[in-house]
Amino acid sequence: MRPKMSRPLRESYTAAFVPGDTITGYGVARVVDSSDPRLAPGDLVWGITGWEDYSVVTPPATRLLSKISHHGVGEGAGVPLSYYTGILGMPGLTAYVGFHEICAPKKGETVFVSAASGAVGQLVGQFARLAGCHVVGSAGSREKVELLKTRFGFHDAFNYKEEPDLGAALKRCFPDGIDIYFENVGGAMLDAVLLNMRVHGRIAVCGLISQYNLADGEKDAVRNLAAVISKRLRLQGFIEPDHKHLYPQYEAWVLPYIRDGTLAYVEDVAEGLESAPKALIGLFHGRNVGKQLVRVADDE
Repeated sequence: MRPKMSRPLRESYTAAFVPGDTITGYGVARVVDSSDPRLAPGDLVWGITGWEDYSVVTPPATRLLSKISHHGVGEGAGVPLSYYTGILGMPGLTAYVGFHEICAPKKGETVFVSAASGAVGQLVGQFARLAGCHVVGSAGSREKVELLKTRFGFHDAFNYKEEPDLGAALKRCFPDGIDIYFENVGGAMLDAVLLNMRVHGRIAVCGLISQYNLADGEKDAVRNLAAVISKRLRLQGFIEPDHKHLYPQYEAWVLPYIRDGTLAYVEDVAEGLESAPKALIGLFHGRNVGKQLVRVADDE
């Protein structure tokens, strides 16, 4: 959402917000009225909605709404609606595609995840553990580091704010190097990781949150790109909308792990639509622990 608040200086995959218009983002909603044959009044959906109590969604945007089938009583009960903004929504598919499709992990490989306690990072770490990999994460507080190790099953984690030398921290955690890096922050962390990658390592570039609030002249230079050549690394950016066709595959894979408690998912819930701006700003100061949500209405 933050990049959509900047006037793009170059072509982007998503349009910028228009000042004065309603801000949009991923949400869960109940259909009140519909002319779409796929959706009926009373259906629950997840997808792009407005930061408002009621949204009017018209074609072609209606194709970005997906019906929720695994909530309520009977078969499939026990999956919170909020999960469709996270583990069963865009962040979940993002983690799945970036890790399993782009990085193609092998059992026994080493995995590093930055911003590891966030909406995507917490899932990548757990997916890596399920794949038989050794996974280490970084986060911005001691509380989050403890969460990574005790709740999400990371084998190790460190607070990047307490590390005077990121390269040394990575060498300590990965004495033999990193096979897979799931990139969420960019800047100095990416530079340090490049020097600690193993030959033929893979890097999935999901986000660069450390750079979003910097003007072009302030952005951190990446100085160690030569390692991409010398170590024969594969570094690939990706966005979730390109992989929507994989959602049924992902949902079928992840639901059993959610239901049997194998996967944990932590949410940070702000109450009321009026709290949304403060919650968004808090992301860039590390105030959230887990997936940041705003609850507009308590409608389970």
